[in-house]
Amino acid sequence: MELGIGMFGDNHYDTSGKPLAAGERLRELIEEIKLMDEVGIDFFGIGEHHRPDYAVSVPEIILAAAATVTKKIKLGSAVTVLSSSDPVRIYQSFATIDQLSNGRAELMAGRGSFIESFPLYGFNLNDYDALFDEKLELLLQIDRQQPITWKGKYRAPLQEQEVLPRPLNDHLDIWLALGGTPQSVVRAGKLGLPVVFAIIGGNPAQFQPLFQYYKELYESFGHDMTKFRVGVHMHSFFGENSAQTADEYYPVYSAQMNRVGRTRGWPPFQRDQFDYGRGNEGAYLFGDANEAIDKILHMHELFGITRFSAHLDVGGPSHASLMKAIEIYGTRIAPKVREALRR
Repeated sequence: MELGIGMFGDNHYDTSGKPLAAGERLRELIEEIKLMDEVGIDFFGIGEHHRPDYAVSVPEIILAAAATVTKKIKLGSAVTVLSSSDPVRIYQSFATIDQLSNGRAELMAGRGSFIESFPLYGFNLNDYDALFDEKLELLLQIDRQQPITWKGKYRAPLQEQEVLPRPLNDHLDIWLALGGTPQSVVRAGKLGLPVVFAIIGGNPAQFQPLFQYYKELYESFGHDMTKFRVGVHMHSFFGENSAQTADEYYPVYSAQMNRVGRTRGWPPFQRDQFDYGRGNEGAYLFGDANEAIDKILHMHELFGITRFSAHLDVGGPSHASLMKAIEIYGTRIAPKVREALRR
């Protein structure tokens, strides 16, 4: 099982609650990814957002910068909002990263849980589903066909057009991010693409039928089961002491939940929600190394996952605390998980 880290580049805030300029957080991200590589984390994914509470709007620029200071770690998006992107340009960008990193690039496509990119790039939100379907089709065709001839509804057609550069082995590793709807599971199963389920609340066991459904669909459509890959993405944060880590992280985490919640009509985030999520039946990994090891192994047992992604920077915790969390993950958690799975 691959063990990796996902981030959104959550911004830091001043004492008045105003987000700081993005530059500091972006430079910190590069240092954090470099440390991930040094401690043996398998992959890193960075999200795309267009809001003041996030510093990263163009994941591929962060990944290109990270490619120059890392040697082994896989570098991908988490996610690229494909519905409001141009698949040709996106493919070129990630193929460039793949060449720059000597074959370590990944692209995780998703519809996105925020909608700011649609008006920003001139797309109609009413076309939310249709845009994703068409653009995913084009993205996959670009990966499989060179030159490409294609025609759709939302983009100018392509006629015997070369899309350059090509990835290192003329193939880009393309994943799908799923939020948990049966329709998205069917799409992924038909296409035979690797998937990551975002489990960021509730009891993870409730997702078990969707994992099983995806596996059954993948197999029924005749895809090679030796290439079957499925993962989970969960909110995480690691420290030396479980209770102390939770107490220090709660204000950071709840502040971000409330910033997002105000735009979506959510009630204020409560400490009992936080504590439940940290429990055996919750979806949070906020605590010490031993708790994280147990919960990651439980996810593997529950779902048969081949990848676990720890989302570490929700709320914009300090750079120092993130560096410590990365160190704990790479040197204490990941080795124990790998050892347990080899038994």
